[in-house]
Amino acid sequence: MRAPVHDNGSSIRAERLRSSAATQSRSSFEVSDQNVRTRHDPAPAEGAAFQVRGRFLTALALRIGTDRADGPFYAQLDEQLQQTPQFFLGAPVVLDFVNTASFADLAALRELVENLRARELRVFGVQNAPGMDPAALQSLGLIVLNSGKEVPLPRDAMPAQTTGAQAADPQRVDAPPPVVNKVIRSPIRSGQLIVAEHGDLTIIGSVASGAELVAAGNIHVYGALRGRAMAGCHGNTDAHIFCQTLDAELVAIAGLYQTNEGLEDAARQRCAHIYLKQEKLFMEVVG
Repeated sequence: MRAPVHDNGSSIRAERLRSSAATQSRSSFEVSDQNVRTRHDPAPAEGAAFQVRGRFLTALALRIGTDRADGPFYAQLDEQLQQTPQFFLGAPVVLDFVNTASFADLAALRELVENLRARELRVFGVQNAPGMDPAALQSLGLIVLNSGKEVPLPRDAMPAQTTGAQAADPQRVDAPPPVVNKVIRSPIRSGQLIVAEHGDLTIIGSVASGAELVAAGNIHVYGALRGRAMAGCHGNTDAHIFCQTLDAELVAIAGLYQTNEGLEDAARQRCAHIYLKQEKLFMEVVG
C-alpha cells in the first residue's frame, strides 16, 4: 500500500525499513580493561563499565508527498492513524523528504515535527534531506539517516586493515555476504524479534501477536502467523511469505506492507502464500 490516502495531489507513504545503524549479531566487545585484575589478584574481577552491542532497529519511514503540511495533509494522516492505530503505536518514525525540499526551512520542519509528535508519532530522524542544516536538525532531536539498502555494522568495531588488493584498487567491491538461513524450532512469543539478515527464516511453530519476523529472503511459518512478518528486508522483491494460518498484524515484502485490516478475506485464517507483483502484494490460498 504505497499511498493509503490521496487528496489534492498530496500523499503520505509509510514503509518498513531496517536501520543500518546496527545488526542482530549481538556481538559485544569490552571497551576498557582497566578494571580487570590479574589471575594472581585474590580480589574478584570487575566487569567493564559498559558494553557496546549491535542492535536491529525497526522503524517507519513517512514519505512526505506535499510541499506544505496543511489541513488536508493532517486530515489524511489522521485518517491513516485511525485505520491502523496499532501499526504506528510505539514505532520510531523517520521523515523521508525525497519528494519535496520545502521542509529545509527550519520553521516549517519544526511545525511538522511538533504536530507529528503531538499525534504520538516518535519522530527521530530524516532521510533524503541534503539541504537541511545538521545543527538545526539536532536542535529538534533529529538525526540524518542514509536511505536505500542498509549496510550492517561490522562485527568488529575496530577499523578493518586494508589489504594489498584493496590498496591497489580502491574501487574494488567486496563480494556479498554468504546466504545464511535460520530455522527456529519453537513458537515465537509476543515481544520477540527474530532476524535472518542474510537468508531465509523458517519458524516451526506459531508466531504470536506482538512478535516480529524479519528476513532478507523468504519467511516460512509452519503454524499460525499472528505477529508481523517482513521478508526481503534489504529490498529483495522476489521474496515470499508462507504460513499455515494467516492472521498477521502486518506482512511486508521489500518495504510494501499490508496490515491485518487489509488482508484478503479469502486468505484469512487459511494456509497462504504472499508475494509481490508489479509493486502490489498478492495473497493466495495454498491447497
